[in-house]
Amino acid sequence: MAKNLVIVESPAKSRTLTRFLGKGFQILSTVGHIVDLPKSKIGVDPENNFQPAYTVIKGKEKVIAELRKAAKTAETVYLAPDPDREGEAIAWHVANKLSEKSKAKFVRVSFNEITKSAVTDAIKNPREIDLDLVNAQQARRVLDRLVGYMVSPFLWKTVARNLSAGRVQSVALRLVCEREEEIKAFEAEEYWKIKAHLANQADEKFQANLFKIDKATVVNAGEKGKNKIVIGSKKEADAIQAELKKQTLVVKEVKKTERTRRPSAPFITSTLQQEAAKAYGFSPKQTMSTAQKLYEGMEIGSRGPVGLITYMRTDSTRVSAEALSGVRQHIHDEYGDKFLPSKPNFFAKGKQSQDAHEAIRPTYLDLPPAAVKKNLTPQQFKLYKLIWNRFVASQMANAKFDVETVDIEGGKYLLRASAQKLRFAGFLKVYREEKEPDENGNGDNGAESLPDLTKDEELKLLKLEPTQSFTKPPARYSEAMLVKRLEADGIGRPSTYASIISTLKDRKYVELLEKKLHPTDLGIAVSKILTEHFPNLFNVDFTATMEKELDLIEEGKDDWVKVMREFYEPFVETINELKGKEGEIKASMVEMTDQKCDKCSKPMVIKWGRNGRFLACSGWPECRSTRPLPEEEAKSKTDQKCEKCGSDMVIKTGRFGRFMACSAYPDCKNTKPITLGIKCPKPGCGGDILEKTTKTRRTFYGCTNYPKCDFASWDKPVNKPCPVCKHAYMVQKTSKVKGEFLRCPECKNDVIESKPVESSKV
Repeated sequence: MAKNLVIVESPAKSRTLTRFLGKGFQILSTVGHIVDLPKSKIGVDPENNFQPAYTVIKGKEKVIAELRKAAKTAETVYLAPDPDREGEAIAWHVANKLSEKSKAKFVRVSFNEITKSAVTDAIKNPREIDLDLVNAQQARRVLDRLVGYMVSPFLWKTVARNLSAGRVQSVALRLVCEREEEIKAFEAEEYWKIKAHLANQADEKFQANLFKIDKATVVNAGEKGKNKIVIGSKKEADAIQAELKKQTLVVKEVKKTERTRRPSAPFITSTLQQEAAKAYGFSPKQTMSTAQKLYEGMEIGSRGPVGLITYMRTDSTRVSAEALSGVRQHIHDEYGDKFLPSKPNFFAKGKQSQDAHEAIRPTYLDLPPAAVKKNLTPQQFKLYKLIWNRFVASQMANAKFDVETVDIEGGKYLLRASAQKLRFAGFLKVYREEKEPDENGNGDNGAESLPDLTKDEELKLLKLEPTQSFTKPPARYSEAMLVKRLEADGIGRPSTYASIISTLKDRKYVELLEKKLHPTDLGIAVSKILTEHFPNLFNVDFTATMEKELDLIEEGKDDWVKVMREFYEPFVETINELKGKEGEIKASMVEMTDQKCDKCSKPMVIKWGRNGRFLACSGWPECRSTRPLPEEEAKSKTDQKCEKCGSDMVIKTGRFGRFMACSAYPDCKNTKPITLGIKCPKPGCGGDILEKTTKTRRTFYGCTNYPKCDFASWDKPVNKPCPVCKHAYMVQKTSKVKGEFLRCPECKNDVIESKPVESSKV
């Protein structure tokens, strides 16, 4: 038997390590945690220094037995789970389970990347288990268990059975719900912009925007302030146009400058999740699971399993000296000296950064994306390419732009035209960051070039184009935007962002519609109850402070039991104060209606259940009649009849998404899928396109002939042919800039079905 036993978390990582360590090492995996708090009870003893009662996770008995058998004959056991709090805790639990019956020496090794040099260096320089890291993880786990097991029963008694509360997830839910409240309370304000179509003496045409009136800058509504002016109505816009037409427009100033743009830092966990969402629509959970596989190792031809990226849970932009040297050589060889800055680029670390690990980067610069594409799934390739390009670009020269600004004067009016042209691509040759429009859907509308204009040159006004706009409410959070907000507020850590959002979706507290997070009725009710009755627990400041406390425990600057006690005493006091009041709170949530029960004619009331609000008979429990709310009932109606009994078919939602069911249920149990009235575009198929749902409850559209036909689309097909290429159907799309529009999946032509704004002509 091998004298050295290496224990890792995943089988994929063990296969990769086998290449580097040779015959003297046996490598086994725990397949995640081996022990945890019990599911059936709280498993924490507050009276005994919050001692956790760990139990072996179901199904891990065989894993532990195999590890014990190997540890008995080993001289040294190298504990090599992931290099973070969770990994340290796993190492500690494994050591506790195996050391009782083994004389081996147990040591901890960790590596930020799975390369030969990193792994062999870690084996040569083992360390003891870091109990500060273990205690930080243990404190988080105990905190979450206390909150979950002591607050969730309160939800059961006030809202509905089987609901759950989470210490951090509930704060994220609060952010989503508060944003929804802001949107509902928002009142749009009208404002106008005026664009002038001009020509110089050589009759070369260009455009300029009205920039100032009497030295006051023209701004959007909502941006009012000193020396700012809003054109608030058509009447004002018409008056300004009438005056502008009378003015002689003269070039006041032509200004030419150079602007440089610095590359972005290499990815950290949060920025990787944000960029993958913007570029490819990946959820944070998808991004992290894909990155985990790239880190642990992929089969790359004759090279065998290769760890392609560094550890993906990090908040640091730091890069090792070896990696910097390698990427600078790559840039020199691939792009030439002009794309290589004289010194490496360094990036400031964030306020919350612990700087424990390097930034996320490729581990082998001789394995560019194109070289490994055939070995990766499409999703893995996209993420690897994103990480590769961002890292290489981060060490390239700045991009340079020629910027020209022209101010045009006409009486008290000042118009401005601007152009920006890329002069030197620099890092943009490799990577361009995806940008989301601002809150009002604005982007960079500057032209690429302007005609030659000289100071004091008189211009011709061809026409004025007024544009009416309205301020827009704050945007709902996309998953990427919520990750950014959580990071900015200090809520959660790199290892938790993905699980926070996926938990909210799994609990049906939020739903993802058109790539935005919408709180469900249930989510709104849960958030309202929690924030009203636990105001000091489920708020941003308290949660961020708790994260800092956990960081101090990790750094050995605070005691985890003391932190737990300081949290627990006021927390349990609040719990005790609420005991006995649950019935009163639940009653306060019941709303009377003027509708009568179909069975006993008593008034119906609005109650809360596991899936949101519904109508119930006030005569409960004698009468148990229930039905959907009128607005939900209206949404569920269809124009189709049941082919079995002739009753109306209605839309219902089940565990696999929406479907049509007979309204005469339970007397008639007929059901069928929701089709769109569009035939499958695959030649010779003949199936119908229908709405489907993935395991993660994401809606997509597929063919009734699946699995014989593999047609699928994330975008909803619409039964309208493309006006350009005559493709059989188009798909629905939505953006801040364009609003709702149709796109042809074949030629990518966009059709915006809204009337253009009319221009005022001179």
